[in-house]
Amino acid sequence: MIIAIALIGLIGILSVLLYLWHRRWLDAVLAASAAAALALLAGGLTLPGEAGSTLAIDSNKPPVSLKGVRALTLDGDGLRAAQWQDLPARPLAWTPPQAGTLRLAFPRRLPLGRMFALTVKRSGISNNSAPARLQLLAENGQVLGEASGTGELTVTWLPPLAETLELKARLLGEKDKLLAEGPVPVVVEETRPLAVRGRFSAPSFDLRVLNEVLANSRAVIDWQVALGKTVTRSETAREKIDKPDLLVVDAAWFERAAGPTRAALLEQVGQGAALLVLGANANDAAVWSRTLSLNLQAQPADKLTGGPLTLPVAPLNPATRNAGAWAGSDSAVWARQWGKGRIGWLGAGDWHRHAIAEPRALALWWQGVLDTLGVERVDDVSWLDPAEMPLPGQRLEVCALGVRGNVTFPDLGQSLAWQRRSDRVDASCVAVWPKQAGWLRMQTQGSKPRITPIIGQVYVHAPGDWPQWQAFEKREATARYAARTPAAMTPSERMLPPWPFAILFAFAMLALWWRERR
Repeated sequence: MIIAIALIGLIGILSVLLYLWHRRWLDAVLAASAAAALALLAGGLTLPGEAGSTLAIDSNKPPVSLKGVRALTLDGDGLRAAQWQDLPARPLAWTPPQAGTLRLAFPRRLPLGRMFALTVKRSGISNNSAPARLQLLAENGQVLGEASGTGELTVTWLPPLAETLELKARLLGEKDKLLAEGPVPVVVEETRPLAVRGRFSAPSFDLRVLNEVLANSRAVIDWQVALGKTVTRSETAREKIDKPDLLVVDAAWFERAAGPTRAALLEQVGQGAALLVLGANANDAAVWSRTLSLNLQAQPADKLTGGPLTLPVAPLNPATRNAGAWAGSDSAVWARQWGKGRIGWLGAGDWHRHAIAEPRALALWWQGVLDTLGVERVDDVSWLDPAEMPLPGQRLEVCALGVRGNVTFPDLGQSLAWQRRSDRVDASCVAVWPKQAGWLRMQTQGSKPRITPIIGQVYVHAPGDWPQWQAFEKREATARYAARTPAAMTPSERMLPPWPFAILFAFAMLALWWRERR
Protein backbone atom coordinates (compact mmCIF):
# COMPACT_ATOMS: atom_id res chain seq x y z
CA MET A 1 0.00 0.00 0.00
CA ILE A 2 2.79 2.45 0.90
CA ILE A 3 4.65 1.67 -2.34
CA ALA A 4 1.50 2.28 -4.42
CA ILE A 5 0.87 5.64 -2.73
CA ALA A 6 4.53 6.63 -3.27
CA LEU A 7 4.31 5.80 -6.99
CA ILE A 8 1.07 7.79 -7.32
CA GLY A 9 2.71 10.75 -5.59
CA LEU A 10 5.83 10.56 -7.75
CA ILE A 11 3.82 10.44 -10.99
CA GLY A 12 1.62 13.28 -9.77
CA ILE A 13 4.62 15.51 -8.91
CA LEU A 14 6.23 14.86 -12.28
CA SER A 15 2.96 15.69 -14.08
CA VAL A 16 2.52 18.93 -12.13
CA LEU A 17 6.13 20.01 -12.80
CA LEU A 18 5.70 19.26 -16.49
CA TYR A 19 2.56 21.42 -16.75
CA LEU A 20 4.21 24.23 -14.77
CA TRP A 21 7.21 24.13 -17.15
CA HIS A 22 4.84 24.75 -20.03
CA ARG A 23 2.98 27.47 -18.02
CA ARG A 24 -0.29 25.53 -18.11
CA TRP A 25 -1.45 26.55 -14.65
CA LEU A 26 -4.96 25.06 -14.75
CA ASP A 27 -3.71 21.71 -16.05
CA ALA A 28 -1.19 21.60 -13.19
CA VAL A 29 -4.03 22.10 -10.68
CA LEU A 30 -6.05 19.32 -12.33
CA ALA A 31 -3.05 16.92 -12.28
CA ALA A 32 -2.42 17.67 -8.61
CA SER A 33 -6.11 17.12 -7.81
CA ALA A 34 -6.20 13.78 -9.66
CA ALA A 35 -3.03 12.54 -7.95
CA ALA A 36 -4.27 13.59 -4.52
CA ALA A 37 -7.68 11.94 -5.05
CA LEU A 38 -6.09 8.69 -6.23
CA ALA A 39 -3.68 8.63 -3.27
CA LEU A 40 -6.52 9.20 -0.78
CA LEU A 41 -8.59 6.50 -2.51
CA ALA A 42 -5.74 3.97 -2.16
CA GLY A 43 -4.77 4.98 1.38
CA GLY A 44 -8.15 4.61 3.10
CA LEU A 45 -8.33 7.82 5.10
CA THR A 46 -9.89 7.73 8.59
CA LEU A 47 -11.60 10.49 10.53
CA PRO A 48 -12.69 10.82 14.16
CA GLY A 49 -16.00 9.08 14.95
CA GLU A 50 -17.45 5.55 15.11
CA ALA A 51 -18.46 3.32 12.21
CA GLY A 52 -21.75 1.68 13.06
CA SER A 53 -23.47 1.36 16.42
CA THR A 54 -22.88 -0.75 19.51
CA LEU A 55 -25.73 -3.10 20.46
CA ALA A 56 -26.41 -4.26 24.03
CA ILE A 57 -27.66 -7.86 23.81
CA ASP A 58 -30.36 -9.18 26.11
CA SER A 59 -29.66 -12.83 26.96
CA ASN A 60 -33.38 -13.58 26.96
CA LYS A 61 -34.07 -11.85 23.60
CA PRO A 62 -31.31 -12.47 21.06
CA PRO A 63 -31.21 -10.08 18.08
CA VAL A 64 -32.54 -11.26 14.74
CA SER A 65 -30.07 -9.19 12.69
CA LEU A 66 -26.86 -7.24 13.28
CA LYS A 67 -27.21 -4.96 10.25
CA GLY A 68 -25.54 -1.63 10.98
CA VAL A 69 -24.08 -2.94 14.27
CA ARG A 70 -20.34 -2.43 14.75
CA ALA A 71 -19.85 -4.14 18.12
CA LEU A 72 -21.76 -5.95 20.85
CA THR A 73 -21.95 -5.64 24.61
CA LEU A 74 -23.40 -8.28 26.88
CA ASP A 75 -24.27 -8.75 30.52
CA GLY A 76 -25.11 -12.10 32.04
CA ASP A 77 -24.38 -15.64 30.87
CA GLY A 78 -24.88 -14.97 27.14
CA LEU A 79 -26.67 -16.93 24.43
CA ARG A 80 -26.90 -20.59 23.50
CA ALA A 81 -24.59 -22.01 20.84
CA ALA A 82 -27.42 -22.33 18.30
CA GLN A 83 -28.30 -18.64 18.80
CA TRP A 84 -24.71 -17.45 18.35
CA GLN A 85 -24.39 -19.52 15.16
CA ASP A 86 -27.19 -17.45 13.59
CA LEU A 87 -25.29 -14.17 14.13
CA PRO A 88 -22.33 -12.84 12.13
CA ALA A 89 -19.04 -12.22 13.90
CA ARG A 90 -18.80 -8.93 15.79
CA PRO A 91 -16.42 -7.71 18.51
CA LEU A 92 -17.98 -8.58 21.87
CA ALA A 93 -17.42 -6.81 25.17
CA TRP A 94 -18.38 -9.32 27.87
CA THR A 95 -17.24 -10.24 31.34
CA PRO A 96 -18.32 -13.71 32.52
CA PRO A 97 -20.45 -13.62 35.68
CA GLN A 98 -18.95 -14.88 38.92
CA ALA A 99 -22.00 -16.93 39.92
CA GLY A 100 -21.42 -20.66 40.18
CA THR A 101 -22.20 -23.17 37.44
CA LEU A 102 -22.58 -26.92 37.04
CA ARG A 103 -21.47 -29.24 34.30
CA LEU A 104 -23.14 -32.64 33.97
CA ALA A 105 -21.71 -35.53 31.97
CA PHE A 106 -23.63 -38.76 31.43
CA PRO A 107 -24.56 -41.05 28.49
CA ARG A 108 -28.00 -40.35 27.00
CA ARG A 109 -28.08 -43.85 25.51
CA LEU A 110 -26.60 -46.89 27.26
CA PRO A 111 -26.31 -50.54 26.20
CA LEU A 112 -27.81 -52.96 28.70
CA GLY A 113 -25.08 -54.40 30.91
CA ARG A 114 -23.00 -51.21 30.94
CA MET A 115 -22.51 -49.12 34.04
CA PHE A 116 -24.28 -45.76 34.03
CA ALA A 117 -22.06 -42.96 35.38
CA LEU A 118 -23.16 -39.41 36.17
CA THR A 119 -20.40 -36.86 36.76
CA VAL A 120 -21.02 -33.39 38.16
CA LYS A 121 -18.33 -30.71 38.00
CA ARG A 122 -18.88 -27.66 40.17
CA SER A 123 -17.55 -24.18 39.67
CA GLY A 124 -18.12 -21.57 42.35
CA ILE A 125 -21.21 -23.23 43.86
CA SER A 126 -20.93 -23.16 47.66
CA ASN A 127 -17.16 -23.35 47.20
CA ASN A 128 -15.99 -26.08 44.86
CA SER A 129 -13.66 -27.42 47.55
CA ALA A 130 -16.48 -27.76 50.11
CA PRO A 131 -17.83 -31.28 50.71
CA ALA A 132 -21.05 -32.23 48.94
CA ARG A 133 -23.21 -35.27 48.19
CA LEU A 134 -24.47 -36.34 44.79
CA GLN A 135 -27.52 -38.62 44.71
CA LEU A 136 -29.01 -40.48 41.77
CA LEU A 137 -32.71 -41.17 42.25
CA ALA A 138 -35.12 -43.48 40.44
CA GLU A 139 -38.42 -42.24 39.06
CA ASN A 140 -40.13 -43.29 42.33
CA GLY A 141 -37.58 -41.40 44.46
CA GLN A 142 -35.51 -44.42 45.51
CA VAL A 143 -31.80 -43.68 45.90
CA LEU A 144 -29.90 -45.69 43.25
CA GLY A 145 -26.43 -44.40 44.05
CA GLU A 146 -24.64 -41.78 46.07
CA ALA A 147 -21.20 -40.17 46.05
CA SER A 148 -19.70 -37.61 48.42
CA GLY A 149 -16.55 -35.58 48.53
CA THR A 150 -15.05 -32.37 47.21
CA GLY A 151 -14.56 -31.17 43.66
CA GLU A 152 -15.80 -33.47 40.91
CA LEU A 153 -18.36 -36.09 41.97
CA THR A 154 -19.32 -39.28 40.11
CA VAL A 155 -22.15 -41.68 40.96
CA THR A 156 -22.60 -45.04 39.20
CA TRP A 157 -25.50 -47.46 38.76
CA LEU A 158 -26.04 -50.66 36.79
CA PRO A 159 -29.45 -50.68 35.02
CA PRO A 160 -31.16 -54.08 35.36
CA LEU A 161 -33.49 -53.73 32.35
CA ALA A 162 -33.63 -52.16 28.90
CA GLU A 163 -36.08 -49.25 29.25
CA THR A 164 -36.50 -45.51 28.87
CA LEU A 165 -35.82 -43.77 32.17
CA GLU A 166 -36.20 -40.27 33.52
CA LEU A 167 -33.93 -40.42 36.55
CA LYS A 168 -33.28 -37.53 38.90
CA ALA A 169 -30.05 -36.17 40.35
CA ARG A 170 -29.69 -34.11 43.50
CA LEU A 171 -26.64 -32.21 44.74
CA LEU A 172 -26.58 -31.50 48.48
CA GLY A 173 -24.20 -29.26 50.40
CA GLU A 174 -23.49 -28.79 54.06
CA LYS A 175 -26.35 -29.72 56.39
CA ASP A 176 -28.08 -31.29 53.34
CA LYS A 177 -28.71 -27.90 51.79
CA LEU A 178 -30.08 -28.40 48.28
CA LEU A 179 -27.63 -26.92 45.76
CA ALA A 180 -29.19 -28.23 42.56
CA GLU A 181 -31.48 -30.94 41.23
CA GLY A 182 -33.01 -31.93 37.94
CA PRO A 183 -33.88 -34.75 35.53
CA VAL A 184 -31.32 -37.18 34.14
CA PRO A 185 -32.83 -38.91 31.08
CA VAL A 186 -31.28 -42.10 29.75
CA VAL A 187 -32.36 -44.79 27.29
CA VAL A 188 -31.10 -48.28 28.20
CA GLU A 189 -31.04 -50.33 25.01
CA GLU A 190 -30.87 -53.97 24.12
CA THR A 191 -27.74 -54.68 22.09
CA ARG A 192 -26.69 -57.36 19.69
CA PRO A 193 -25.13 -60.23 21.69
CA LEU A 194 -21.35 -60.45 21.58
CA ALA A 195 -20.10 -63.33 19.42
CA VAL A 196 -17.22 -65.07 21.25
CA ARG A 197 -15.06 -67.97 20.12
CA GLY A 198 -12.74 -69.53 22.72
CA ARG A 199 -10.01 -72.15 22.41
CA PHE A 200 -8.17 -73.41 25.52
CA SER A 201 -5.54 -75.99 26.38
CA ALA A 202 -6.99 -77.13 29.73
CA PRO A 203 -9.97 -76.47 32.03
CA SER A 204 -9.65 -74.10 34.99
CA PHE A 205 -11.76 -72.23 37.48
CA ASP A 206 -10.89 -68.98 35.72
CA LEU A 207 -12.26 -70.26 32.41
CA ARG A 208 -15.49 -71.42 34.05
CA VAL A 209 -16.03 -68.02 35.65
CA LEU A 210 -15.21 -66.21 32.38
CA ASN A 211 -17.75 -68.41 30.60
CA GLU A 212 -20.38 -67.49 33.21
CA VAL A 213 -19.61 -63.77 32.91
CA LEU A 214 -20.02 -63.90 29.14
CA ALA A 215 -23.16 -66.02 29.37
CA ASN A 216 -24.72 -63.56 31.83
CA SER A 217 -24.13 -60.81 29.27
CA ARG A 218 -26.14 -62.84 26.69
CA ALA A 219 -23.02 -63.48 24.57
CA VAL A 220 -23.13 -66.13 21.84
CA ILE A 221 -20.35 -68.52 22.88
CA ASP A 222 -18.43 -71.10 20.86
CA TRP A 223 -16.20 -72.73 23.51
CA GLN A 224 -13.68 -75.59 23.21
CA VAL A 225 -11.52 -76.81 26.10
CA ALA A 226 -8.97 -79.61 25.68
CA LEU A 227 -9.31 -82.30 28.38
CA GLY A 228 -6.44 -84.37 27.03
CA LYS A 229 -4.57 -85.11 23.85
CA THR A 230 -7.63 -86.52 22.10
CA VAL A 231 -10.58 -85.36 24.21
CA THR A 232 -12.15 -81.90 23.86
CA ARG A 233 -15.17 -80.47 25.65
CA SER A 234 -17.19 -78.20 23.38
CA GLU A 235 -19.98 -75.70 23.94
CA THR A 236 -21.74 -75.03 20.66
CA ALA A 237 -23.06 -71.53 20.06
CA ARG A 238 -26.85 -71.15 20.11
CA GLU A 239 -26.60 -69.52 16.68
CA LYS A 240 -24.07 -69.67 13.88
CA ILE A 241 -21.06 -67.39 14.26
CA ASP A 242 -19.80 -66.26 10.87
CA LYS A 243 -17.63 -63.42 12.10
CA PRO A 244 -16.75 -63.45 15.84
CA ASP A 245 -16.41 -60.16 17.68
CA LEU A 246 -13.95 -61.64 20.18
CA LEU A 247 -11.47 -64.51 20.01
CA VAL A 248 -10.18 -65.83 23.34
CA VAL A 249 -7.28 -68.28 23.75
CA ASP A 250 -5.02 -69.17 26.63
CA ALA A 251 -1.28 -68.81 26.20
CA ALA A 252 -0.61 -72.56 26.38
CA TRP A 253 -3.04 -73.26 23.51
CA PHE A 254 -1.31 -70.66 21.30
CA GLU A 255 2.16 -71.99 22.14
CA ARG A 256 1.15 -75.58 21.25
CA ALA A 257 -0.80 -74.67 18.11
CA ALA A 258 0.66 -75.54 14.75
CA GLY A 259 2.01 -72.79 12.51
CA PRO A 260 -0.93 -72.81 10.05
CA THR A 261 -3.40 -72.65 12.97
CA ARG A 262 -1.66 -69.60 14.41
CA ALA A 263 -1.52 -67.97 10.99
CA ALA A 264 -5.26 -68.54 10.43
CA LEU A 265 -6.02 -67.05 13.86
CA LEU A 266 -3.93 -63.94 13.21
CA GLU A 267 -5.52 -63.59 9.76
CA GLN A 268 -8.93 -63.33 11.43
CA VAL A 269 -7.56 -60.61 13.69
CA GLY A 270 -6.10 -58.75 10.75
CA GLN A 271 -9.54 -58.65 9.14
CA GLY A 272 -11.06 -56.89 12.15
CA ALA A 273 -11.58 -59.34 15.02
CA ALA A 274 -10.25 -58.82 18.55
CA LEU A 275 -8.01 -61.47 20.12
CA LEU A 276 -7.53 -61.80 23.89
CA VAL A 277 -4.72 -64.02 25.17
CA LEU A 278 -5.00 -65.26 28.76
CA GLY A 279 -1.36 -65.18 29.77
CA ALA A 280 -1.50 -66.97 33.14
CA ASN A 281 -0.19 -70.29 31.73
CA ALA A 282 2.46 -68.90 29.34
CA ASN A 283 5.78 -70.82 29.33
CA ASP A 284 7.67 -69.97 26.12
CA ALA A 285 8.61 -66.28 25.87
CA ALA A 286 10.36 -66.86 22.53
CA VAL A 287 7.08 -67.78 20.82
CA TRP A 288 5.50 -64.45 21.72
CA SER A 289 8.54 -62.42 20.77
CA ARG A 290 8.76 -64.15 17.40
CA THR A 291 5.07 -64.11 16.43
CA LEU A 292 3.66 -60.96 18.06
CA SER A 293 6.77 -58.89 18.93
CA LEU A 294 5.77 -59.18 22.60
CA ASN A 295 8.81 -59.33 24.86
CA LEU A 296 7.95 -61.15 28.09
CA GLN A 297 10.00 -61.35 31.28
CA ALA A 298 9.64 -63.47 34.40
CA GLN A 299 7.65 -61.76 37.19
CA PRO A 300 8.00 -62.09 40.98
CA ALA A 301 5.73 -64.78 42.40
CA ASP A 302 4.11 -62.42 44.92
CA LYS A 303 3.51 -59.48 42.56
CA LEU A 304 -0.07 -58.19 42.35
CA THR A 305 -1.90 -56.02 39.86
CA GLY A 306 -3.31 -52.58 40.55
CA GLY A 307 -6.74 -51.29 39.60
CA PRO A 308 -10.15 -52.12 41.09
CA LEU A 309 -9.38 -55.86 41.50
CA THR A 310 -6.14 -57.05 43.07
CA LEU A 311 -4.98 -60.15 41.20
CA PRO A 312 -1.72 -62.10 41.01
CA VAL A 313 0.21 -61.33 37.86
CA ALA A 314 1.07 -63.93 35.24
CA PRO A 315 4.48 -65.64 35.45
CA LEU A 316 5.50 -63.92 32.19
CA ASN A 317 4.56 -60.33 31.43
CA PRO A 318 5.98 -57.30 29.61
CA ALA A 319 8.51 -55.52 31.81
CA THR A 320 7.10 -52.03 31.23
CA ARG A 321 3.65 -50.50 30.74
CA ASN A 322 4.52 -49.46 27.18
CA ALA A 323 6.49 -52.13 25.32
CA GLY A 324 7.03 -51.19 21.69
CA ALA A 325 3.71 -51.45 19.86
CA TRP A 326 2.05 -52.73 23.04
CA ALA A 327 0.37 -50.29 25.45
CA GLY A 328 -0.59 -51.37 28.97
CA SER A 329 -3.46 -50.43 31.28
CA ASP A 330 -4.38 -50.61 34.97
CA SER A 331 -6.24 -53.88 34.31
CA ALA A 332 -2.96 -55.68 33.52
CA VAL A 333 -3.88 -55.74 29.83
CA TRP A 334 -1.40 -54.92 27.08
CA ALA A 335 -2.95 -54.28 23.67
CA ARG A 336 -1.75 -53.47 20.17
CA GLN A 337 -3.18 -52.93 16.70
CA TRP A 338 -2.96 -55.85 14.28
CA GLY A 339 -4.21 -54.99 10.83
CA LYS A 340 -7.85 -53.95 11.22
CA GLY A 341 -8.17 -55.73 14.57
CA ARG A 342 -6.48 -55.70 17.96
CA ILE A 343 -4.62 -58.20 20.15
CA GLY A 344 -4.63 -58.07 23.93
CA TRP A 345 -2.46 -59.86 26.52
CA LEU A 346 -4.12 -60.38 29.92
CA GLY A 347 -1.26 -60.70 32.37
CA ALA A 348 -3.25 -61.73 35.46
CA GLY A 349 -5.13 -64.71 36.82
CA ASP A 350 -7.18 -66.15 39.70
CA TRP A 351 -10.11 -63.79 39.04
CA HIS A 352 -12.41 -66.68 39.97
CA ARG A 353 -11.70 -65.89 43.64
CA HIS A 354 -13.85 -62.74 43.26
CA ALA A 355 -16.79 -64.47 41.55
CA ILE A 356 -18.76 -65.10 44.78
CA ALA A 357 -17.75 -62.17 46.98
CA GLU A 358 -17.61 -59.45 44.30
CA PRO A 359 -19.57 -60.57 41.21
CA ARG A 360 -20.47 -57.04 40.17
CA ALA A 361 -16.91 -55.76 40.52
CA LEU A 362 -15.67 -58.77 38.54
CA ALA A 363 -18.15 -58.11 35.70
CA LEU A 364 -17.10 -54.46 35.58
CA TRP A 365 -13.43 -55.46 35.58
CA TRP A 366 -14.02 -57.73 32.60
CA GLN A 367 -15.90 -54.94 30.86
CA GLY A 368 -12.83 -52.76 31.35
CA VAL A 369 -10.63 -55.50 29.87
CA LEU A 370 -12.81 -55.69 26.76
CA ASP A 371 -12.90 -51.89 26.49
CA THR A 372 -9.10 -51.80 26.57
CA LEU A 373 -9.06 -54.37 23.79
CA GLY A 374 -11.54 -52.28 21.80
CA VAL A 375 -14.30 -54.90 21.64
CA GLU A 376 -17.53 -53.25 20.56
CA ARG A 377 -20.80 -54.11 18.88
CA VAL A 378 -21.62 -51.47 16.27
CA ASP A 379 -25.32 -50.97 15.54
CA ASP A 380 -26.58 -50.15 12.06
CA VAL A 381 -27.78 -46.73 13.30
CA SER A 382 -26.19 -44.67 16.07
CA TRP A 383 -27.93 -41.58 17.42
CA LEU A 384 -25.52 -38.85 18.50
CA ASP A 385 -25.99 -36.91 21.73
CA PRO A 386 -27.16 -33.29 21.33
CA ALA A 387 -24.40 -30.70 21.48
CA GLU A 388 -26.31 -28.72 24.14
CA MET A 389 -29.31 -29.16 26.40
CA PRO A 390 -32.51 -29.41 24.26
CA LEU A 391 -35.16 -26.87 25.29
CA PRO A 392 -38.69 -26.12 23.99
CA GLY A 393 -38.79 -23.44 21.31
CA GLN A 394 -35.02 -23.61 20.76
CA ARG A 395 -33.37 -25.08 17.69
CA LEU A 396 -32.31 -28.69 18.24
CA GLU A 397 -29.82 -30.43 15.99
CA VAL A 398 -30.50 -34.18 15.68
CA CYS A 399 -27.65 -36.20 14.18
CA ALA A 400 -27.15 -39.91 13.51
CA LEU A 401 -24.77 -42.34 11.83
CA GLY A 402 -25.83 -44.92 9.27
CA VAL A 403 -29.15 -43.34 8.24
CA ARG A 404 -30.72 -42.54 4.89
CA GLY A 405 -33.85 -40.95 3.46
CA ASN A 406 -36.02 -38.94 5.84
CA VAL A 407 -36.52 -38.75 9.58
CA THR A 408 -40.06 -38.35 10.92
CA PHE A 409 -41.05 -36.62 14.16
CA PRO A 410 -44.63 -37.80 14.93
CA ASP A 411 -45.04 -35.35 17.85
CA LEU A 412 -44.17 -32.42 15.57
CA GLY A 413 -45.89 -33.70 12.45
CA GLN A 414 -42.70 -33.20 10.43
CA SER A 415 -40.67 -35.34 8.06
CA LEU A 416 -37.26 -33.95 7.10
CA ALA A 417 -34.52 -35.16 4.76
CA TRP A 418 -31.20 -36.04 6.35
CA GLN A 419 -28.39 -33.65 5.42
CA ARG A 420 -24.65 -34.26 5.62
CA ARG A 421 -22.55 -31.95 7.76
CA SER A 422 -18.91 -31.11 7.05
CA ASP A 423 -18.14 -30.66 10.76
CA ARG A 424 -19.52 -34.09 11.72
CA VAL A 425 -17.69 -36.94 10.00
CA ASP A 426 -20.03 -39.56 8.48
CA ALA A 427 -23.05 -38.09 10.29
CA SER A 428 -26.33 -36.78 8.91
CA CYS A 429 -28.33 -34.08 10.70
CA VAL A 430 -31.63 -32.21 10.74
CA ALA A 431 -32.80 -29.20 12.75
CA VAL A 432 -36.14 -29.05 14.58
CA TRP A 433 -37.82 -26.80 17.14
CA PRO A 434 -39.41 -28.90 19.93
CA LYS A 435 -42.75 -27.62 21.18
CA GLN A 436 -42.76 -28.99 24.72
CA ALA A 437 -40.65 -30.72 27.35
CA GLY A 438 -40.45 -34.52 27.49
CA TRP A 439 -39.38 -37.28 25.13
CA LEU A 440 -39.33 -36.35 21.45
CA ARG A 441 -39.77 -39.48 19.33
CA MET A 442 -38.30 -39.94 15.85
CA GLN A 443 -38.08 -42.74 13.31
CA THR A 444 -36.00 -43.30 10.20
CA GLN A 445 -34.44 -45.92 7.95
CA GLY A 446 -30.91 -47.22 8.27
CA SER A 447 -28.38 -47.66 5.50
CA LYS A 448 -29.22 -51.38 5.46
CA PRO A 449 -32.74 -52.26 4.21
CA ARG A 450 -35.21 -53.45 6.86
CA ILE A 451 -38.98 -53.75 7.15
CA THR A 452 -39.58 -51.81 10.36
CA PRO A 453 -38.27 -48.26 10.90
CA ILE A 454 -35.58 -47.50 13.45
CA ILE A 455 -36.98 -45.69 16.47
CA GLY A 456 -35.10 -43.08 18.44
CA GLN A 457 -35.90 -40.47 21.04
CA VAL A 458 -34.30 -37.43 22.61
CA TYR A 459 -35.27 -35.77 25.88
CA VAL A 460 -36.29 -32.11 25.79
CA HIS A 461 -35.70 -30.38 29.12
CA ALA A 462 -38.09 -27.88 30.65
CA PRO A 463 -36.88 -24.24 30.64
CA GLY A 464 -36.34 -24.38 34.42
CA ASP A 465 -34.27 -27.59 34.45
CA TRP A 466 -30.69 -27.30 35.68
CA PRO A 467 -30.29 -23.48 35.51
CA GLN A 468 -26.62 -23.73 36.58
CA TRP A 469 -25.93 -26.21 33.78
CA GLN A 470 -27.66 -23.95 31.26
CA ALA A 471 -25.53 -21.04 32.52
CA PHE A 472 -22.37 -23.09 31.96
CA GLU A 473 -23.36 -23.97 28.39
CA LYS A 474 -24.22 -20.34 27.59
CA ARG A 475 -20.88 -19.08 28.95
CA GLU A 476 -18.98 -21.70 26.95
CA ALA A 477 -20.85 -20.77 23.76
CA THR A 478 -20.38 -17.04 24.38
CA ALA A 479 -16.64 -17.50 24.96
CA ARG A 480 -16.36 -19.40 21.65
CA TYR A 481 -18.23 -16.62 19.83
CA ALA A 482 -15.96 -13.96 21.34
CA ALA A 483 -12.90 -15.94 20.24
CA ARG A 484 -13.98 -16.08 16.57
CA THR A 485 -14.83 -12.37 16.16
CA PRO A 486 -12.47 -10.02 14.25
CA ALA A 487 -10.34 -7.38 15.94
CA ALA A 488 -12.35 -4.33 16.88
CA MET A 489 -11.81 -1.07 14.95
CA THR A 490 -10.47 1.79 17.04
CA PRO A 491 -13.57 3.35 18.63
CA SER A 492 -12.41 6.93 17.87
CA GLU A 493 -11.92 6.37 14.13
CA ARG A 494 -14.06 5.58 11.10
CA MET A 495 -13.24 4.98 7.44
CA LEU A 496 -14.03 7.75 4.98
CA PRO A 497 -16.29 6.64 2.11
CA PRO A 498 -14.18 6.15 -1.07
CA TRP A 499 -16.71 7.35 -3.66
CA PRO A 500 -15.99 11.16 -3.34
CA PHE A 501 -12.31 10.59 -4.17
CA ALA A 502 -13.22 8.36 -7.08
CA ILE A 503 -15.51 11.09 -8.50
CA LEU A 504 -12.83 13.77 -8.01
CA PHE A 505 -10.20 11.63 -9.75
CA ALA A 506 -12.52 10.86 -12.65
CA PHE A 507 -13.51 14.56 -13.05
CA ALA A 508 -9.87 15.74 -13.03
CA MET A 509 -8.78 13.12 -15.55
CA LEU A 510 -11.70 13.87 -17.88
CA ALA A 511 -10.96 17.60 -17.66
CA LEU A 512 -7.28 17.01 -18.54
CA TRP A 513 -8.31 14.77 -21.45
CA TRP A 514 -10.75 17.43 -22.75
CA ARG A 515 -8.13 20.20 -22.50
CA GLU A 516 -5.53 18.03 -24.24
CA ARG A 517 -7.98 17.32 -27.09
CA ARG A 518 -8.95 20.98 -27.52
